[in-house]
Amino acid sequence: MRIGLFGGTFDPIHWGHLRSAEEVREAFDLDRVLFIPASIPPHKRGQTRTPAEDRLQMVRLAVAKNSRFTVSRVEIARPGVSYSIDTIRHFAENEYKGASLYFIIGLDAFGEIGTWKDFEKLFPLCNFIVTSRPGNGYASPLRGTSIAVRRLFCYDFKQKIYKHRCGTSLHFLKLTDFAVSASDIRDRVRQGKSIRYLVPSAVEAYIKKHGLYQEQKGGK
Repeated sequence: MRIGLFGGTFDPIHWGHLRSAEEVREAFDLDRVLFIPASIPPHKRGQTRTPAEDRLQMVRLAVAKNSRFTVSRVEIARPGVSYSIDTIRHFAENEYKGASLYFIIGLDAFGEIGTWKDFEKLFPLCNFIVTSRPGNGYASPLRGTSIAVRRLFCYDFKQKIYKHRCGTSLHFLKLTDFAVSASDIRDRVRQGKSIRYLVPSAVEAYIKKHGLYQEQKGGK
């Protein structure tokens, strides 16, 4: 099996996330894409205030009608900070042992991967798919990364991909530009503006029902 691992805060999940996952799934012929909401993201510690269970439920609602999409609560169930090395190792050693794993990550986030916990141990466990950001054309997935990351890969001119010395691969995928962000959606909710067509209708209804992203009393 070919399994995509798509992590994030999903605060909230929106059409940009879903369209990106679909384009990756199609381009790499993935059997399944796992959406993995983070509990405590290490690079956004203190910034994500929405309860993990609410973010998880919104993801479940968003992917419910796609048989190739599913949700994992592995990071929410695990106590403490949500480190990717623990998540990837979990899938590589348990339910997807023997499968080809593809970690899906945006270009900006990949540029900081040299600061991640045990980053050099990530690449032997799975392949990486680095996706473009809106407004950007083709880019080397290694552009902007540290020397410590770049020296782990060499370019295979025949296959036109970067290869890790253990055999896993590093790909870049240009996505259809979809300029929508979770922070903008949160701001719109706080300002009483419409978020229709930015998130699935079921997610919009969940946000309204549970009063998410509203201004707190006292202006906090």
